[in-house]
Amino acid sequence: MRMLAEFFPEFAEKLDDLDALYKEKRMIDEKTYQFICFALSIKGRSKPCVLKHFKGALEAGATVEELTYILALTMREAAGADDCWTHEVIGDWQEIIAGNIKCDCEK
Repeated sequence: MRMLAEFFPEFAEKLDDLDALYKEKRMIDEKTYQFICFALSIKGRSKPCVLKHFKGALEAGATVEELTYILALTMREAAGADDCWTHEVIGDWQEIIAGNIKCDCEK
């Protein structure tokens, strides 16, 4: 965001406008909102956002135990998605070994 704020402030301002709109139109309670943002921040690997939403969830009444559950749930769902996707990609592993399937990355 620092580069955006410096070199494309109009865009950064629009993001602020989106944040305000989300807050105005929010149909879920603050704690649920913070849980969702916390999980997305974990998946996005954003340290500042993880910290922001961890603290925001606590301020919205969440417990450390609930946040630990959200962390575990996020990790489990990610593992399941990774498992399904990877098996889809290498489902024809015997054909890969046989040399019948080539990777686009091979030169």
